[in-house]
Amino acid sequence: MRRHVLAAVLASTLGLTACGDRQTEPTWNNASGSVALSRDDAFLYVVDADNGVMSVVDTARHEKVGEVKVGRGPERVVVGPDDTVYVSNRAERSVSVIRRGDWNEAARIPVGVEPMGMAVTPGGDTLYVVNSTALDSTEHGTLMAVDTRSLAVRWELPVGEEPRGIALVDNGKRALVSLFRHSDLVTVDLSDSGGGRVQRERTDLYSRANVSNESSSGSAPDIFMPNIRFRPRGMSDVVLTPDAERALAPVLWAREDPIGTPSPGTPGGGDGSLYGGGSPCSTSGVVAPGIVTFDTDDGSPVVDDLDQCRPPPDETPDFPPSTIVSPEPTHAIQGPVAAVVDPSGLWVFVVNRETDNVAVIPMDRRGGPDIVNFTGSSVRQLVRVGSGPSGIAMTRDGRKAFVHNAFDHTVTTLVSDGSSGVANVRAEGTPLALAGDVLEPNAVAGRKLFYSALDSRMTSPSVSASCASCHLDGREDGHVWGFPDGPRQTPSLAGRKVTKTGPFHWSGEFPTLRDFLDATVRRRMGGSALDSVMVSQISSFIDVIPTPDNPHKHETLTAAQQRGAQVFKKAACDTCHEGETLTNNKQADVGTFITSGPIQDDVAVRKVGLNTPSLLGLARTAPYLHDGSALTLKDRLLQGRTTNRHGTTAQLSDAEIDDLVEYLETL
Repeated sequence: MRRHVLAAVLASTLGLTACGDRQTEPTWNNASGSVALSRDDAFLYVVDADNGVMSVVDTARHEKVGEVKVGRGPERVVVGPDDTVYVSNRAERSVSVIRRGDWNEAARIPVGVEPMGMAVTPGGDTLYVVNSTALDSTEHGTLMAVDTRSLAVRWELPVGEEPRGIALVDNGKRALVSLFRHSDLVTVDLSDSGGGRVQRERTDLYSRANVSNESSSGSAPDIFMPNIRFRPRGMSDVVLTPDAERALAPVLWAREDPIGTPSPGTPGGGDGSLYGGGSPCSTSGVVAPGIVTFDTDDGSPVVDDLDQCRPPPDETPDFPPSTIVSPEPTHAIQGPVAAVVDPSGLWVFVVNRETDNVAVIPMDRRGGPDIVNFTGSSVRQLVRVGSGPSGIAMTRDGRKAFVHNAFDHTVTTLVSDGSSGVANVRAEGTPLALAGDVLEPNAVAGRKLFYSALDSRMTSPSVSASCASCHLDGREDGHVWGFPDGPRQTPSLAGRKVTKTGPFHWSGEFPTLRDFLDATVRRRMGGSALDSVMVSQISSFIDVIPTPDNPHKHETLTAAQQRGAQVFKKAACDTCHEGETLTNNKQADVGTFITSGPIQDDVAVRKVGLNTPSLLGLARTAPYLHDGSALTLKDRLLQGRTTNRHGTTAQLSDAEIDDLVEYLETL
C-alpha cells in the first residue's frame, strides 16, 4: 500500500482527502453494517432489526421518503450495480429483494440460518450470502451463491464456525469471509462457476499478534505487561481499501492470561477493579477494541505484536494500529462493529457501538501534526453519535458519511465544517428519526446500560468495558477468562431465562441477580453501585434477548431425537437439568475442575461444586464446560462416560450417545 505524504493530509476535506475522481476497485465497500447507499448516493438504506423494516432516506433532502417491510430481524443491507437492494433477515433465514423506486419487497429468498454479510459481484449476476450456520448443522456456517436473475441458489459451501462478514477481491473472483467469535479470515476461490472452494481456512493472526518480546525487534515492549496474550473476538465485518490491497476487520482483543485485581495508581493498574488494566499496551481493561489489517493477495494478517507499544516514527507500519486507543481520556472507545475506508484510502472510520462514537484513524501513519497522541492514540478524531451505532455508509466523493444509531432508531450525518487547513469532522444537525421503539421502556433502557462502556455507573475509564464486551450480541464469546477463582467461559444469556436461574455465576456465589450485577459492575467493571431501577432495566433486557436460531429444532422431534429424549432420562440428565430452565440451580462436581497449570479452580469452589448451567440453546454455545475444554457435546459425553460423574453415562452405547447428542441439540 502506498504511503501518503503530509501534504495530502493538510489538503484534506472532511478530515480526509476528497478524491471523487479516483478510480477505485469495483468491489470497494463504501458501507458496512446496517446501512448502504444507492449507486448515485441519492438514497440511504437503513435496516432496523427491532422493527423489521428498511427505511429509505433522500440524502439531499435529509428526509425519510419510504419504508419497506422486510423479514424479521434485518441486520445487513447491500446494493447491487443495478441498484437492487438486498437485506439479510437474520431472524427468519431469508434475504429480501427491493427494486429502486418501488419501495416494496419484490421477493424473499430462502437462505441459511441467521444470514448476515452479503456481497454482489461487479457484474451484478451473483449475490453472496454468509449464513451463521448451515440448515442442518451448527458446527459450521456457509457461503451461499444466489443467481440474481432467477433468485435461485447456485451452490453452498461450508466456511468455518459462525461466519459473518464478506468482501470480494480480484474483481469478484475471491471472497474474504470473517469468522465472528473465533475471529479470523477465510479465503474462498469463486472462480469456478460450479461452486466455491476454500483456499485458506485460517490465518496465523493469533500468533502474529502475540509474538513474544524476546523475538521482536525495533519496537519498545510494554515493560509493565510483557508477553501477555490476547485473542481476537467479534470480527463482525470485513471492508476493503479502495485499491483493494488491504482488508480491515473490527475486533475485540480479550486477555488470555490470568486476571488479577491490579493496584490502583500503578501503570496499567486501572482503578483496582478486576477488569482494570491488562489490555494491549495497558491502554484499558482486559477487553480492548481493535482493527485487524489483512493483505488481500493471500489473506494474511498484517498486525502489530500487541505487546509492542508506540513504534519509532521511522518504523511506523503502513497500516492502522491493531489496538484502537482513545485520544480522549474521559471518552472511551469500545465495541467496534463496522468500518469504512474513505475513497482516498487515507482514513478508516470505525463505528463503536458500546461508546456511541466513530473513530477516524489514518491508514498508514501513527502520528503527525493533526494527531493528538499524548495518550498513545493514533486516532485523528473521535466523533460522537447516537446510541448503539451499528453501521456506516460514505458517499463516493468522501464528503459525507451516515451512521445508523440502532438503539435510537436515528441516522447521524457526518460532514466537514471546513474551518481550518485540516477540516474537522462533525455531526451535522439533529439526527434523523426513522422509527420508534418496539421494546417496552424498561428493556430499551436496559439495552443501553447493557451495551454501555461509557456510562460511569457501569464502568470506569480505565476499564472501558460493557456487559456486551463479553456477552457478544447478548450471547457469549467462546472465550475462557482466567479469573482468580478459576477458568470461566462466558455463558450465553440469550433465550436462557437467566433471571429465573439464581444463584448466579459459575461458582454460584450470588443468590440474586442484583447481587451478581452489583458485584460485576462495581468490583469488576469499575462502575458505581446499581440501584433497583437499573437492575430492573438490565433484567428486562436480558429477558428479551432473542434466542439464537437453531437448525436442529423442528416442529416435531426426529426418530433419533425421540430416542435421545429417552436416553436423557436414562442417564439421569434430568436430575440436574430440569424444569423450564433446564437447571435445578444447585451446585455440582461433575469431575471437570482444573487442578494444575497456570489457571486452576479455587479450592473453596471445588468443595461446593459449580452452578448447574441451563441447557437451553446448547447447540449454539460450543465449546462446553466452565473451562471450554469440550469442543463438542459428543466430546463431553465421551469424556464423562469414563468417570460416570456427569450423569450415569457409563452404560450408554455409542448409538445412545449419538442419539443423546441429537436430542441435546434441540433444547
